[in-house]
Amino acid sequence: MNRFLAKAAVAAAAFCLMITAPAMAAAQDKLGGTLEIFSWWAGDEGPALEAMIKLYNKQHPGVSVENAAVTGGSGINARAVLKTRMLGGNPPDSFQVHAGQELIGTWVASGRMEDLTFLYKQQGWMEAFPADLIKLIGTENGIWSVPVTVHRSNVMWFVPANLKKWGIQAPADWNEFLEIAPRLQEQGVVPLALATNWTANHLWESVALASMGADRWDALWRGEIPWTDPEVVKAWELFGKVLQYTNDDATSLSWQQATDMVVDGRAAFNVMGDWAAGYMNTTLGMAPGKDFGWSASPGTGGVFMFLSDSFGLPVGAANRDNSLAWLALVGSRSGSDAFNPLKGSISPRLDTDLNLYNDYSKSAAGDWGRDRIVGSLAHGVTANEGFMSDFASVMEMYLKNRNAGQAAMACHAIAVKNGIARR
Repeated sequence: MNRFLAKAAVAAAAFCLMITAPAMAAAQDKLGGTLEIFSWWAGDEGPALEAMIKLYNKQHPGVSVENAAVTGGSGINARAVLKTRMLGGNPPDSFQVHAGQELIGTWVASGRMEDLTFLYKQQGWMEAFPADLIKLIGTENGIWSVPVTVHRSNVMWFVPANLKKWGIQAPADWNEFLEIAPRLQEQGVVPLALATNWTANHLWESVALASMGADRWDALWRGEIPWTDPEVVKAWELFGKVLQYTNDDATSLSWQQATDMVVDGRAAFNVMGDWAAGYMNTTLGMAPGKDFGWSASPGTGGVFMFLSDSFGLPVGAANRDNSLAWLALVGSRSGSDAFNPLKGSISPRLDTDLNLYNDYSKSAAGDWGRDRIVGSLAHGVTANEGFMSDFASVMEMYLKNRNAGQAAMACHAIAVKNGIARR
């Protein structure tokens, strides 16, 4: 028997000399079976996801990956399917979700997600990701997802050549914007392009952040400041002043059409997430820093309001080991750098290879590494799905009556209802 084992060892050694190091690593991988990845990345983001799946297949060739993307509705359709599956006891092996309270307030609160703190320590992620980020995607009881992207919410976009033509500069704060806005109107230019209602929520959070400051913004979501606080009312009042200088047809436009208004000179500015950079660069062929410019939304310099796509591990996942291997890839430098340049986002890691990114993304990555990080309301970081849905109704009411006090009172009521504020 020993002679047989010795011969087998010699044969194995000879075989190993014939294959490459990567092939050896693949041959040694013991994972098999399937892995179901659930997401809403079926459109422009599809190639980025496929690039990461290809990398996973290279590392774990024995696993068959099912890309279970659900199309349509910017994630709305996917969330509906996910809810049915989670409540029905048939979770995917891992699923895409906005990091923060969209996950924590829904699936963590109901005990349907595994704590991933052990994986963070195992993979060295406590140092690889900013501490502010880890705080926002975790609770005192654990860390609940692995971020793969970072987008910035608080960005103001413009065309430098147009600003020069109109004799203005990007405003440093909203008071400066309110001073130059009438001058733009006199030249037949819309000062600030706005689109359909969710973009009003998006604009509101940038205005509120500027008005309240980062400390009060965070305190609001911890329930330490009531929504009826005078500082919150002031934020709604400032928002109303800003809205006076937006386009009348906002509710009929997509965010891309609002961006087009800036590109073709009908509008001077637009506050939108940095997917607008991907649209202008990739779709419209504009060069960042030359054909279009950007700055932190007025009054928010030094603060990075973020949103992040992440993956978690549902309790009862059928292929848990394969899921953990997927999450390890999602949080790795190689996985992040394979995905984000194609997606148009930046890596949440502090050690990403900036040579892979364009000038806007390099700028955003620099800010990510040094700025104060706060969470986005409009994109699921600071509030659960219940509050976000109710906030949309408050915004609809406010856009009709522009009553700051009433909006603050309504927000307090829905914050209490959704467990964010005390009575």
